[in-house]
Amino acid sequence: MKIGVLKETFPGERRVALTPNLIPTLTKAGHQIIVETSAGEAAGFLDSQYAEKGAIIAPRSDVFTAELLLQVRGLGANPDAGRADLDHFERFQTLIAMCDPLSQPQLAKEIADRGVTLFSLELMPRITRAQSMDVLSSMATVAGYRAVLLGATALAKMFPMMTTAAGTITPAKVFVMGAGVAGLQAIASARRLGAQVSATDVRAAVREQVQSLGAKFVETPVEAGKAEGTGGYAKALDEESYQKQREAMSKVVAESDVVITTAAIPGRKAPILVTAEMVKLMQPGSVIVDLAAERGGNCELTKPGQTVVVGGVTILGPDNLPSDVPYHASQMFAKNVLTFLQHLISLGLPGKVHTDDEITRETLICRDGEVLNPRVRQLLNLP
Repeated sequence: MKIGVLKETFPGERRVALTPNLIPTLTKAGHQIIVETSAGEAAGFLDSQYAEKGAIIAPRSDVFTAELLLQVRGLGANPDAGRADLDHFERFQTLIAMCDPLSQPQLAKEIADRGVTLFSLELMPRITRAQSMDVLSSMATVAGYRAVLLGATALAKMFPMMTTAAGTITPAKVFVMGAGVAGLQAIASARRLGAQVSATDVRAAVREQVQSLGAKFVETPVEAGKAEGTGGYAKALDEESYQKQREAMSKVVAESDVVITTAAIPGRKAPILVTAEMVKLMQPGSVIVDLAAERGGNCELTKPGQTVVVGGVTILGPDNLPSDVPYHASQMFAKNVLTFLQHLISLGLPGKVHTDDEITRETLICRDGEVLNPRVRQLLNLP
C-alpha cells in the first residue's frame, strides 16, 4: 500500500500519527510511506528524519493520493479545520484517526458519503488483545502525568514534606476523582512528587489499584453494579447517584490542596463532580485541574481551554494535554496505530477486512458509502 501521514490542522495540535522510527517496519513489508512536509516538526520529528528512514516527503495534495491515510484528529475530532479535507478524499481510500463519532455522528456520515472507509481509534474495544492499539489509554497516561505537573506549578505550596532549618513543611494533599488510566497515572505522579494522595472512583473494583500506588481510597456511596460499564469502565449514572457522590466527596475536596478530576463518558457531556458550592469550601490558593474540560468539565466552574480563579481557587481547564508533550505522546500514539494497522493488514487490508473480528467490527465506522457502526447509526436515527 501507499500510506500517507497527514499534518494536523486542529488548532494547537502538535502530535503526529506516525513517527520516523516506525517507518522501516512498514517499508520492509513493501509499503510506501509518504509524509506531508513538516508533519512531525511540532512534535520534534524533522522531515530529514523521516526521509532517512525511507519515507517520501511531499505536499498535502500528494499525500491524499495514498490508499491509506493516517491522522491524529480526523474530521469529527477536528470539526472546523478538518472540513477542508473532505473534498480531497476519494472512494478508494481508508482513513485511520480519532474522529469522535459518538459526539459528531453527522460528520462521520459526511465521510461515509465520500465513500471513504473510516476506522475510529476512540472505539477500540477494551479487551486484552487490543491493549497495544488503545490510543485513549496511551493519551490518558500522558494527560494524567501532565495534570499533576500543572497542579504543582499552579499551587502556592510545594508537594513534598520537607524538614528544613526553617521548620517542617507538610506535604500537599492531592485528591484524584476517577481512577481510570489518567487517574492512576495522576496518583503515581503526585506520589513521586511527594504529595499525600487520596482518590475515589464509583467502581469499587479499582480500590486495590489505588492502594497499590500508595494512595488512600475514598469510598463513594454509589452501588458498584450501577457504576460498572462494559469493559470495566465507568458508565453514566443518574443525577441522584451523582448528587450522593458530590455530598460524600465535599469534605475531602474542601481539605485538598489540589483536586484532579478525570471522569468522562464517551459521547456524553462530562458529569459534574465538583459544584460551585464545593469550590467555595476550598482554601484560597487551592487548585482544580479538570481533565474533562473538553467534554464540558467535571467542575461546574470550569472554562474549557482557560484558567479561572474563583474565590482564590485556581481552576484549570486544559483541553488537549497530550499535545503539551508531543514527542512522547506521538511515539505512543504511533505505536498504537502501527499495531492496529498491522492487525488490519493481517485481515486483508487494503481490500475489505471482515467484521467477524471484534476489533475491526467496533472501530469500523463506515465503508462503501454506508455507516456500519451500530452505535453511530443509532445516533443518526438510521435503521
